[in-house]
Amino acid sequence: MGRWCGVRRRTGAGGARPPASGRPAGAGAVRPRATAAVRLAAVTVLLATTASLPGGTALAAGAAGAAGAAGAAGAADAAGGAEGYAFADGAARVEGASDTAGAALLQPGATYRSSLARNDTLYYRLELDADSDTYVSVTAVPGSEGEVTAVDGVRVAVRDADGASCSLGSATFGAAHSPRPVTAWGMREIEPGASRCQDAGTYYVAVERVRPEDSPPDDWDLELTTATEPRPRRAGPTEPPGTWDSASPEPLAGQPERRAGGSGFARATAVGQGVWQSDIRPGQTLYYKVPVDWGRQVYASAELGGSDDASGYTTGALRLGLHNPVRGEVDDAAKGYTGRPAAVGLAALPPVAYPNRYASSRQVGALRFAGDYYLVVHLAAQVADDFGDGPFGLTLRVRLRGTAEAGPVYTGEPRPKGVFELSAADRAAAPENGATRDGDAAMRAVAVGGIGTGSLLLAGLAVWTVTARRRAA
Repeated sequence: MGRWCGVRRRTGAGGARPPASGRPAGAGAVRPRATAAVRLAAVTVLLATTASLPGGTALAAGAAGAAGAAGAAGAADAAGGAEGYAFADGAARVEGASDTAGAALLQPGATYRSSLARNDTLYYRLELDADSDTYVSVTAVPGSEGEVTAVDGVRVAVRDADGASCSLGSATFGAAHSPRPVTAWGMREIEPGASRCQDAGTYYVAVERVRPEDSPPDDWDLELTTATEPRPRRAGPTEPPGTWDSASPEPLAGQPERRAGGSGFARATAVGQGVWQSDIRPGQTLYYKVPVDWGRQVYASAELGGSDDASGYTTGALRLGLHNPVRGEVDDAAKGYTGRPAAVGLAALPPVAYPNRYASSRQVGALRFAGDYYLVVHLAAQVADDFGDGPFGLTLRVRLRGTAEAGPVYTGEPRPKGVFELSAADRAAAPENGATRDGDAAMRAVAVGGIGTGSLLLAGLAVWTVTARRRAA
């Protein structure tokens, strides 16, 4: 993945109802409980049936999760991002230390919350083996009212116990000068022939602001994640792909589908190939996730609708970024806004492949594993100065090209589990012919269940109905 500093970057109200004539008061109270039990049994049959479908467990869980995520995303969308960045549920609070001696331990696969003062350099500790690549991401969330500069942001360094640099990465706010969540990542990679950062032992993560002298005085909230990637069982190529289809594809056409964006990586709205619409307000950042398999290319563009007032200009107003499964930034692009419709697209990128990590290009190196890739859309706060508070119409076009391939078989379990692989439901949401969307894939999976599945459902419902009638009699 290129090199950083000489090292490869790897409720019920109402009165009680009187009992019916001739019926003991307690008798009526038992019946609803029995009926509820029967309903519970029927629901259990339904869930068991769903789990018996191809990919059914993932489909059922995914449907429930998607409904919850859609509700949360819809609420955030309606509120115009007033709640700001949505941190991961259950993220442990950890305090960064002022030196390595007091650094708190970050566990592989875990997510944490912390905070960063303007002039602080904070340290966190890693205990690593000598076989796995380790990735750390830090998302810094400034307050929405502070002034930020284009070159300010967050910097992340990974160092060994002797202070030698394993990697150094940063993320800045950019030309729009708009406060937004920015994510930088660092890593410790195991490389044949390398002399630094190869041993098992203690490593440290250092986090600081890029330009503290120009930075807002308020503390920034942080979200930190860690991930580990074991070695492949079989050694493969150590040279990155030489060529690929680098022509930007035609923007995907089709009837847009409403899909409100999430308000953080952990709340990212799942989408596949398609055309998706939402609303976005100045200062708001929306998150989407796209399952990308080994061997496939992802391309995306974002379009901002026009304003009634087309007499101003905002530099870098619409920003679109792509992040890999460990939240490392792959690519980003921005476009100014004059009040007329504007569009911005990502560069044409190579297919996801394990050897991409050996490339000198930052963008290519970040496409090193399969999994959920994140599209992050930001509308600069300064847009409100000339064009009002919105909301503005946003259209996101996502295209996937190429044929899915088999990826490496790892010697151990990546952490978090499943971070570098796709489920059957994921693959159904991103078919290779590009013609099917999430809802169609789900219906197709239900159809595959066939008559046997339908019979099981009917049998369960019949038991529910007969039992309920007998109890009512």
